[in-house]
Amino acid sequence: MFMKNLVILSGAGMSAESGISTFRDAGGLWDKYPVEQVATPEGYARNPELVINFYNERRRQLLDVKPNQGHELLAELEKYFNVTVITQNIDNLHERAGSKRIIHLHGELTKVCSSRDPNNHHYVKELKPEEFEVRLGDKAGDGSQLRPFIVWFGESVPEIERAISFVEKADIFVIIGTSMNVYPAAGLLNYVPRSAEVYLIDPKPVDTHTSRPIHVIQKGASEGVAELMKVLGV
Repeated sequence: MFMKNLVILSGAGMSAESGISTFRDAGGLWDKYPVEQVATPEGYARNPELVINFYNERRRQLLDVKPNQGHELLAELEKYFNVTVITQNIDNLHERAGSKRIIHLHGELTKVCSSRDPNNHHYVKELKPEEFEVRLGDKAGDGSQLRPFIVWFGESVPEIERAISFVEKADIFVIIGTSMNVYPAAGLLNYVPRSAEVYLIDPKPVDTHTSRPIHVIQKGASEGVAELMKVLGV
């Protein structure tokens, strides 16, 4: 059976209903922790312990949250479409909801890697919940400190090429809960074929910096994905 390619780009708004605080909103994480301290290679070099503990705390939060209906409905779409989820989120809620093909542009909270060679997959390790507490002195396979497997500001985004290859084949492209201000993720829209339909699900207005027609569903992730399914006739 022929299935259309449906590609999703999800951002912080996707996980907000699950109770994961977004970084950019007022009262979000960036208000409590300056981004320079906890999300840059320089911040990590300056105070590795602070950064390691910050991500330990983020990991602990994963144990208290669960996928929302939006995540679950996206997984359900796999019955009707060839789905790829490209996410800017570092949580594992798409995985836990049952989505099969997920590309994490900004890394994964449940993984750690080498400080010396972060993108060397030999040293990337998936943590079980009982291992979520990483300590200063815990070593990767190459003897360097285990660091969060996160793409920090100023670091390259190794998965972007793979993401582009799926976006270029999209029949339907859906943007959910992202401000479209963080590059290179925001640039993915430029690779969507002209013939594809584009949907945007967000309760707030979003400037997509494009002249192409976009179907806007001005709702949160769960209500928005439910409406998308109606529009797509599934």
